[in-house]
Amino acid sequence: MTDWNFATTLIGSLPSKSPEEAVDKVLGGHIDCPCWPQLPVRGNCESMYLQTGEHLPGIHTRDDKIIVDLNDYDPTEAYMAILGEDVDYFAAMEEHHAGLYEFMGRDVSKFKAIKGQVTGPISEGLLVEDSTTRPVIYDESYSEIVRKTVNMVAKWQTRELKKLNDNVIMFFDEPSMSLLGTPFASISDEQAVAWVNEAIEGVDAITAIHCCGNTNWPLVLSTNIQLLNFDAYVYGKNITLFPDEIKAFLERGGILAWGIVPNSSLIEGETPESLADRLCEHIDDLVRKGIDRSLIARQSMLSPQCGLGGAEDDYVDTILELLDGTSKEMQKRCCQ
Repeated sequence: MTDWNFATTLIGSLPSKSPEEAVDKVLGGHIDCPCWPQLPVRGNCESMYLQTGEHLPGIHTRDDKIIVDLNDYDPTEAYMAILGEDVDYFAAMEEHHAGLYEFMGRDVSKFKAIKGQVTGPISEGLLVEDSTTRPVIYDESYSEIVRKTVNMVAKWQTRELKKLNDNVIMFFDEPSMSLLGTPFASISDEQAVAWVNEAIEGVDAITAIHCCGNTNWPLVLSTNIQLLNFDAYVYGKNITLFPDEIKAFLERGGILAWGIVPNSSLIEGETPESLADRLCEHIDDLVRKGIDRSLIARQSMLSPQCGLGGAEDDYVDTILELLDGTSKEMQKRCCQ
């Protein structure tokens, strides 16, 4: 089992139009487990929802929306590819993945791991709408297609990334998990767990969920994911309210990726030492509740709170430097 010891990674997006510059930034020395960069400032063509859903049958885009007429689409081709495990059918389109294709042209074999990302089945299903603006997650047949598509896209991406580095982490980005239990996501707990497990099944990577809002953390930890990434800068205290679930997750080999570095002007005044102090408060709380400190350290990673696609350009280098510095500070405090 890999000892992570506060290794650094990113969520995905960067505020750059140039894939070359974005990949240079990701590989610039601050990140232990680099990811391919999503570039939303290039326009809706790089929407995380379109990147994952580009092969969904019958879709068209309107402004920033992805729409399907549930009375007028043919699922045959997609179903045949799914049933035949034809991952090549779900290959990423270069016009939607400039950063991915630039990343795949680089030598990333020496890194501790590399990271890919897709949109998770709950967030994808809530974003794609039918012609009446109802999320397709509430249509039984199309929701299944969404889940299977997420799974196949993740399998294709994992296969391609493993050609570059044997150790791949695949994030299933689930911002809409923070809506569970509200009228905006009328999904049962049982459905949420089953759908996540269906989407990650058979993906030959370390499977992860990223949720940047607060949510039902015991529910998330009850899925089959191997890594949980969360906004620890704001919600670190919330995680410590569930020590039994965290302990069980860690003891089965789970990894906590603490999003401890702000991705906005909140970085002003922060230092690696102040961020390490903040993180140590949460770790100390878990230790007081019976979780071994060395276990937490071995199975912890660090990231920004969320993606950097909306960050000011001037902040990005500072965020990466703070992330690297906080990692080194945590290693001094917990790993020696």
